[in-house]
Amino acid sequence: MTSAIRLDRDGPVARLTLARPSVHNAFDDELIAELTGALEALDTDPTVRAVVLTGDGATFSAGADLGWMRRMAQASEEENRADSLRLAKLMRTLNFLSKPTLCHVNGSAYGGGVGLVACCDYAVGVDSAKFSLSEVKLGLVPAVISPYVVQAIGGRHARRLFTGAEIIGATEARAIGLLHEVATGTEIDQRLERTLHFWLKGGAVAQQEAKRLALRMAGMTPEAAAAVDIENAALIARLRVSPEGQEGLTAFLEKRPPAWNSH
Repeated sequence: MTSAIRLDRDGPVARLTLARPSVHNAFDDELIAELTGALEALDTDPTVRAVVLTGDGATFSAGADLGWMRRMAQASEEENRADSLRLAKLMRTLNFLSKPTLCHVNGSAYGGGVGLVACCDYAVGVDSAKFSLSEVKLGLVPAVISPYVVQAIGGRHARRLFTGAEIIGATEARAIGLLHEVATGTEIDQRLERTLHFWLKGGAVAQQEAKRLALRMAGMTPEAAAAVDIENAALIARLRVSPEGQEGLTAFLEKRPPAWNSH
């Protein structure tokens, strides 16, 4: 069985790569489970000082995998709730990881891929990257990733992007706070190495406490996030089995406009 992710080590730095380039590193239940497990293992590894997350190929992550979407469209509300809670656990694990996390956004990110970017402590993206939260086009909402995206870009920008589902470029993503820096393909590694250089100069315990402090001062704790995840998983499960959600998912899978866009 081919792994959905790849883990490489360079001394105290662990590099996690989404390794499904043939489907633009799209999410499915296998990738979610593998990435969550890898992050949990790195969280408790005392030899790891920092984690870099990136994607293989030209895309960071295209969001939901088509096969996974097809299965969820046919699943019950309870099955959809359980599925959403697994994705929520991945985002929560990444967001509250005790080690500093650096997102190397090697290409475009959509849906859940935007969530991964928002959950990292530092994000640098290539200048050609595009970003979109396109769920409303399917009659859905970006429920599970919403706490982290809103924390990154603020409520006003979230309201615009959640409801409009438009595509924005890397420069705008930086301007609204989703990315910290934008670089060309040749410059991006230098930006990453510079950040890692400074991170490795700090005390490991102090950095863990500093990250926890920043999150707590922003109103984010693992306990509060877990409670919100239950509410948001219930919301997306209800929408997936609703008439509008079913029509949106079916239209997308059949490559046709949904009924509300047929006029």
